[in-house]
Amino acid sequence: MRAVPNHSPMSAHKNYHWRIAGFYFFYYSFVGMFSPYWSLYLQSIGFDAIDIAILMSIQPVMRMVAPNIWGWLADHTGRSREVVVMAASLSALFYLGVFATTSFWGLFLVLTLMSFFWSASMPLVEATTMSWLGKNTAHYGRLRSWGSIGFIVSVVGLGYAFDHIAIAWLLWAGLVCEVGILLFARQMPKTEVLAHHTDHQPIKQIVLQPSVLALFGACFLMAVAHGPYYTFFSIYLVEHGYAKSVVGGLWALGVICEIGVFFLMPALVRRFGFANILFASLAAAVLRFLLIGWAVDVVALLLLAQALHALTFGAFHAASVGLVHQFFQGRHQSRGQALFGSVTYGAGGVLGGLASGPIWQHWGATALYSCSAGAALLGMILLRWKLRKGAEGQTAAV
Repeated sequence: MRAVPNHSPMSAHKNYHWRIAGFYFFYYSFVGMFSPYWSLYLQSIGFDAIDIAILMSIQPVMRMVAPNIWGWLADHTGRSREVVVMAASLSALFYLGVFATTSFWGLFLVLTLMSFFWSASMPLVEATTMSWLGKNTAHYGRLRSWGSIGFIVSVVGLGYAFDHIAIAWLLWAGLVCEVGILLFARQMPKTEVLAHHTDHQPIKQIVLQPSVLALFGACFLMAVAHGPYYTFFSIYLVEHGYAKSVVGGLWALGVICEIGVFFLMPALVRRFGFANILFASLAAAVLRFLLIGWAVDVVALLLLAQALHALTFGAFHAASVGLVHQFFQGRHQSRGQALFGSVTYGAGGVLGGLASGPIWQHWGATALYSCSAGAALLGMILLRWKLRKGAEGQTAAV
């Protein structure tokens, strides 16, 4: 990629706001279809807890493996938008396989192929968005909030729908999301990488900085903590007597609170810095998962737990992406975001998802969500130990 002068491309192409927002909307609409309801679909066609945990872990496995390949390709060719379009096209194509099989190995193959391409898009789009925002990266949350809106539309709409129609209709909702992702992928802006003094360094040199290792480690533990939430939370609520529409409403409550935090992020970043926000999000996760594990039948406490999603995902995601953008600049942008996604949401999601099946089956939900709280606590300790001091100089400049 060729370097360009250091100015904000955001001011020159304001029309791209809605194109980027549209991609986020449909991408996270797919997440709103998949995370709360795919496990219920798998349960409806006869899979047990271990099978569900394995199939639900395929997506984070691909998020661990695939983004590094696509990030390298985008940085090497300088054609990030074309890579995103190719990945979105192939993801939609392989998704069609869910209509053709209900066997374990058939779905395993289909979900593996679909997820390999689906997981390619977001790290590249995150890098594109940050480049397009230029010096206005604190406003990332306002664009990303459209993903949260898409999640709410999907999770609430489908929650009410599945109180009246068969959950097999979930497959068609996923297809609509895949087509939307493809359409908006074709509308993404072309951005050019700004020259940076770290361009000559190998990416390994940046990754091995203590602050970067602490960031990746803490975010890995946060993803581990959320694995049981994304795998079994809906089943957990249904088993405790909540209607599917209520399940959808509880997922949506968390995301509504998340949107509020996204809009507050510029002010929060100016006052506290990314590292302090990240620490607060991990502290909130400890409380949240203890509430889910021990107070699922107390509606007021369950509502509080879902409201804490504003911190455990919204503030966490915006702060971590912001820190990654600060550490990985210039020609390392796409690979930095891809590596971050692979190590945290990928590897962390895999461990959290796969471990959740046996723990759920043998020790129950209370033990499972207590383990989630423990993982978040370890992340807090790691941040306090290494990241905050190392990031002070970086966040002060935001």
